[in-house]
Amino acid sequence: MTTPSALERPTGVPFARRLAARLVLPPALALSLLPPRRLRAVLHLTCRGATPATAAQAKNARDAMCAVSLRCAGPKGCLPRSLGAALLCRLGGSWPSWCTGVRVVPPFTAHAWIEADGRPVDEGVPDDYFTRLITVAAASRSGR
Repeated sequence: MTTPSALERPTGVPFARRLAARLVLPPALALSLLPPRRLRAVLHLTCRGATPATAAQAKNARDAMCAVSLRCAGPKGCLPRSLGAALLCRLGGSWPSWCTGVRVVPPFTAHAWIEADGRPVDEGVPDDYFTRLITVAAASRSGR
């Protein structure tokens, strides 16, 4: 038996932002097929030279991905959603921390998300709800 649910798709995303999200969706879907080691390597190359994304930039990118793709807005769309949001930020010269990991409490569930300022962006869970296994972050503004 299934439980009916409605996906919440953000409204008010500007046309140009939705168009950019549609452009990064195919590469995000392709990247989601890569094995973790290769995906991490590609993302490290992609974020090179970017500044860390602000919480507002990361949220806007995540909202745009959810606005243009039901797959990204859905409960099993975390990987393409997070990859697309990171790529969308990169188009603007910034990069959120891209993370993948598992839930801290049972049952085991893998998840991918983006973070800004050390906090998950619009995930609706406490900051320590997931344990990070892979993180790809831009160099800090302080020149780290």
